[in-house]
Amino acid sequence: MTEATPVDWELARTLAFEAGRAAAGDAEEVPLGEADGRTLAEPLRALTDLPAFPTSSIDGWAVRGPAPWRPVGRVLAGGTPPPLTTDGDCAEIATGAMVPDGATALIRVEDSVTGPDGRVTGEPRAVPDWRLPGEEADRGEELLPTGTAVDPAVIGVAATCGYETLQVRRIPRAALLVFGDELLTSGPPGNGRVRDSLGPQVPSWLRRYGAAVGTATGPVKDTLDAHLEAIRSALDTADLICTTGGTMHGPVDHLHPALTELGADYIVNTVAVRPGFPMLLARVPGPDGRPRFLAGLPGNPQSAIIALVTLVAPLLAGLRGRALPPLPRVTAGTGIPGRGDFTHLALAALDPTGRTATPVGHVGSAMLRGLANSHGFAVVRPGTQATAGDAIEFLPLPLMPGERL
Repeated sequence: MTEATPVDWELARTLAFEAGRAAAGDAEEVPLGEADGRTLAEPLRALTDLPAFPTSSIDGWAVRGPAPWRPVGRVLAGGTPPPLTTDGDCAEIATGAMVPDGATALIRVEDSVTGPDGRVTGEPRAVPDWRLPGEEADRGEELLPTGTAVDPAVIGVAATCGYETLQVRRIPRAALLVFGDELLTSGPPGNGRVRDSLGPQVPSWLRRYGAAVGTATGPVKDTLDAHLEAIRSALDTADLICTTGGTMHGPVDHLHPALTELGADYIVNTVAVRPGFPMLLARVPGPDGRPRFLAGLPGNPQSAIIALVTLVAPLLAGLRGRALPPLPRVTAGTGIPGRGDFTHLALAALDPTGRTATPVGHVGSAMLRGLANSHGFAVVRPGTQATAGDAIEFLPLPLMPGERL
């Protein structure tokens, strides 16, 4: 591929995802309490019938035969009760307790009466008040498939089944290299230099996409030797290296020559998307022979984030063993222009219902104000434009845990 032949945006996403999926990390076993946010590396199967035994869903009486019943004991959760062997016997039973063998019905305490002689009468409800073995799942049944995102509910299901650990995909490790002698790492911009805004923010985006990230390195000097040294150092520990700047072919853009020197293989080299088309994704041989990935993000901040959502997010989904999620559809709140033969990713905010997307202002490639006021990108395909009321695709930005649109 060359810079003169940008890859279609949807194809670029697919290529990045397939590359990640082919290189997905091995499984590792982690305790349930450490599994949140990971991905199942094997199906979650029921280790026993669920419930494993007939279970009372009420407080009341386990009875045998017709009323009246003579209380002969009490059944609490956590024990194995003796059977009811004689018609006319009953046992007080608590919610969650094992139903004794021989019981023919359960009577809710509010539906029962205890007479002066201590005997119990009452009527069972039409729907039995106990849960039968296998009602939720049979032993060996697949409850959740490989690739399921582990969340607290999944952990709860696993615990219910009796698991203490889960087999999950390894977390991809990412590093960030910031290129550019013109960048400041503190203080306000001035005198021809600009403040680095990508070094502080990109690691957080990477973490939201499921990578383990250290601190950013840079600014790396604008020389080929400095670029090579920084990339080689990151290759020692990272599965994915993200770089910012240097994706063009200007006099101080050394990323492409560095990739050539390192024997890299381009997966994607420029994408037909606006803003942000000078982006790239490459495989780079690691010191142990295992390939690593390098994602070259443009130096302009908004373009860099578009490169993240276009190439890095699908790659990390593949590396984590996840599926590439389909793009939801929303309604365009206003007209959104197309970009000719390029896909237009227009920063947009969603209304409170999450169903209507309206473009925001301050969306130049070098601007971040619009990004801070957006929920994601309205997707306008090549050769089209959107008018108010049209159904369009929407690429959401990753949310913090617990957030909902």
